[in-house]
Amino acid sequence: MEWQQINGFYHVAKLGSFTRAAEATYRTQSALTQQIKSLERELDCQLFERIGKRKIALTPLGERFFRFSESLLQEYDKLIGDIGEHKGLKKGRLKIAAPFTTLYHLLPEIVKKYNKHFPWVELSLLDRPQRDVIALVKSGDVDFGIAVEGMIPRDLNKHRWKKVEPVLLTQAGHPLARAKQVSLEKIAQCPLILPPKSTGSLHRNKLEDLFRRHGLGYFVIMESSNVELSSLYVEMGLGVTFASIVKGLPVFKKRKKLGYVSLSHYLGFEHICIATRKDKKTTVYQEAFLTMMLGN
Repeated sequence: MEWQQINGFYHVAKLGSFTRAAEATYRTQSALTQQIKSLERELDCQLFERIGKRKIALTPLGERFFRFSESLLQEYDKLIGDIGEHKGLKKGRLKIAAPFTTLYHLLPEIVKKYNKHFPWVELSLLDRPQRDVIALVKSGDVDFGIAVEGMIPRDLNKHRWKKVEPVLLTQAGHPLARAKQVSLEKIAQCPLILPPKSTGSLHRNKLEDLFRRHGLGYFVIMESSNVELSSLYVEMGLGVTFASIVKGLPVFKKRKKLGYVSLSHYLGFEHICIATRKDKKTTVYQEAFLTMMLGN
């Protein structure tokens, strides 16, 4: 069994395509195909099922070998990092995925500080909806994912970072903006600006569930996954929307044309968390980023 065979198999299984895996590993598709066939002969088992001309799927033994190859490649990356540290060679990679609002409002100062202390680390930041963030953490494509606690499944580690309060955003001067506590009935009477259902937004799911349970009809006038865009249309008077405000950090309150009403009595407080895979070992410089975040 050769290293290139293991690496090639891993990329075919992960990408679901011989063509894409060949591009990722800088080999020809025919060479990669021959390596996989040779690996299957050596193991005396079929690792992939060929479904038609283009689709492939892992066999049960292929699934087992994928877990082995993934673990081996992770250990290899960590070994290379440890050897580099031992030799005094400063080189490494760190990939982080988070929603736009988190990247825009909460991470810039931490990233600036980290880059100052670890300029040799190749840092990659990915702007993704929370559902995609979790998928990237699960697949091992990123080291850290940032999402609200309720989105993170139990099979991932989570580190609480920021406490957030759910609020209703209205146009300044809106009748609901003057209320200390707003009712579901009043909210349902307003045109709503909500995240698309495809984003898996907890707020949207919880609110729609509350509306259904109380037999309330409602109208969604706009769908937007970007709270900055949503708040712009709220300022214009198009409707009302929902956001999570980090305690002690008035992210949206710089905008003079918005009103804010707490919805914690309906939705409860949440925490933004850093999610990691339980089986993924972190390097010293990756742990340093986590420490900076949790200490901020």
